This record gives sequence, structure tokens and C-alpha cells, in this order.
Amino acid sequence: MTVNSDGPHFYEPNNGHGLPHDPFNAIIGPRPIGWIGSLSADGIPNLAPYSFFNAFNYTPPIIGFASVGSKKDSLRNIEATGEFSWNLATRLLAEAMNESCAPIPADESEFVRAGLEEAPSRLIKAPRVAASPVSFECKLTQIVQLKTQSGEDVPTWVAFGEVVGVHIADGVLVDGIYDPARVQTILRAGGPASYYEITPQSQCEMIRPKS
Repeated sequence: MTVNSDGPHFYEPNNGHGLPHDPFNAIIGPRPIGWIGSLSADGIPNLAPYSFFNAFNYTPPIIGFASVGSKKDSLRNIEATGEFSWNLATRLLAEAMNESCAPIPADESEFVRAGLEEAPSRLIKAPRVAASPVSFECKLTQIVQLKTQSGEDVPTWVAFGEVVGVHIADGVLVDGIYDPARVQTILRAGGPASYYEITPQSQCEMIRPKS
């Protein structure tokens, strides 16, 4: 497909996009899902998926997710306890993951709502999703509130955590190599209900140039 990046549609986000649906999320995607497990100060488990999530550093490994619009339960829990888990969302867990984003009271557990078993962590108190083939145990490093280019506060907070423990289920590694297609990882796409699944057919190989 050949496209012209100079047009025909240009817009300034502050003035609206002029389209049936804001394309920003779809353009920056598909994106990995931050399926975040946490524990409130009162010991109530929480589980929620975040579509603004990614890895930001190799050594030490640091991941982060954004709580957009307000400080969600996950963020408040992490502020209070300083730790959280990340759990890989797969095609087999997609419906449960989606169920865990339901807006339920803070004193109720999304694990129960989604019918998911909790798994204990080794280095943190926050629970993990037992059925997820990969999960991280994370310690909070910082929480950053975003700002506009003019310096005004945006009601979005990004929580960064250092990965201090990694759980990989039996059968996931092949000759010691992790393959995201093998576990059918799902990714968040644009629109209110769109996702993609990583499959072997979608993979391509490219070697970085050395000079």
C-alpha cells in the first residue's frame, strides 16, 4: 500500500480530529497490555488492564503504565504499598482480562469478579494471575504526573516499576528462547473493543545494520 504522508487529512489535536473516532490509539498500536495486580493498604487484591503500558529499560528492567484521567485503584494501591505485579494477557485469558476492567468498588476484588485464581509472589505481597504464563514482580521506582508542552498538569500519572522477579511457566520456553506467539499474546488495538493476537504468521525477521 502506497500512502502520501502529507495528506489528505491533517489535524491539530487541540482543535479536534474531525473523524468518527480518534485515531491516536490505533496509530500507536497495537500496544502491549499492562495487566496490573496490586494490593490495597487494607489487603484487598486489585487487578486491572492498562492499554498505555510498555518496557522502558533493560538493566535494570523497568516497566510502566499510565493511569489516564484519574488516579485509579491500581495507582493508589501502588502509591501506598510500593509494589505491583504485571501479568501477560493471552488469547485464552482475554475474556477474563476484559472482565477485570469492570468499574467495581475498591473494596471488591477483580480476581473474584473475573473468576481468576491468585498466585502468591515471592518478593512482593501483590498477587499474580495464576493462569498467566508470564508475570513480573515489580517494585515502584517513581510516579510521574504528565504535563502539557506549556507546563500545565495533565490528569494522567505514569507508574514505573523495577522488575525484581520474573515467572515463566513450564512449556513456554523453546530451547531456552521465549516466543510470544507460542503463548498467543494479545495486544490492544484502536477502537473501543479491538485487539490483536501475536501469531507465527505475523512474524518477520530483520538484522540490525552494524555500520
